[in-house]
Amino acid sequence: MNAIECRDLTKAYQDFTLDHITFSLPAGCILGLVGENGAGKSTTLKLLMNAIPRDEGQISLLGTDNQSPAFLDTKQDIGIVLDEACFPEVITPKELGKIMSLTYRNWDSDRYRQYLDRFRIPEGKKFKEFSRGMKMKLAIAVALSHKARLLLLDEATSGLDPMVRDEILDVFNDFTREEDHTVVLSSHIVSDLEKICDYIAFLHHGRLVLFEEKDRLLEEYALVKLTREQLAELDPAAVAGQKVTPYGAQALVRRDRIPPHFVTEHTNLEDIILFLAQAGAAG
Repeated sequence: MNAIECRDLTKAYQDFTLDHITFSLPAGCILGLVGENGAGKSTTLKLLMNAIPRDEGQISLLGTDNQSPAFLDTKQDIGIVLDEACFPEVITPKELGKIMSLTYRNWDSDRYRQYLDRFRIPEGKKFKEFSRGMKMKLAIAVALSHKARLLLLDEATSGLDPMVRDEILDVFNDFTREEDHTVVLSSHIVSDLEKICDYIAFLHHGRLVLFEEKDRLLEEYALVKLTREQLAELDPAAVAGQKVTPYGAQALVRRDRIPPHFVTEHTNLEDIILFLAQAGAAG
């Protein structure tokens, strides 16, 4: 079963269009949604939840059309964390837990307390007194405590120090150990996505440039250093992106389309995304 089905999703604003986005995400996977500021990541997540109206397309989450009356019930199975946790400033985690128990039919008070303990969140401290990292941990604790099957996370690790980010990424990994649990994580921090994601979706200027399994991307592409003359001799279909300087060239190539004598460099997901983004901007 696919956790998310998205077909020809389109949303037009005066100065930006999310243009016919299509993808399917299997249940039990972690999807990394990456792109520059203004690429359409937050717009996509809002459209998935039907928080804003779409112009065209179809969306199904957990097998339910997100514009059907049944979707109101499906929302109980979806946890959401935005880039800014929005709870009342004077509320405490203990009080928040009581409110959430009246909001979600499957609220698990014991699990919530376990996450508060794991994240070292003081139950009696007011929300306004928390650091950004602590606020995000509280939002994640809430999202994970009502037996959600799908998490939608918009820059949930942005602005956090590396130790806190690693701790939160471990929690997301633990969450997807159950085969019907799925995560969509929007982030600028590509190295985080490379650590935990099964799939990568790359949005660029409102277009879905790629949607692919992470491991397949790393197998398909490689970086090579070469002279300008060597670059000119390569099959253009082999070159996905390039950077030319007075001292030579560096190219992102498709491994199966380059001569065997070319020596490839270690290639990570960030390299692939940057070169593809530059190629898209040049195009």
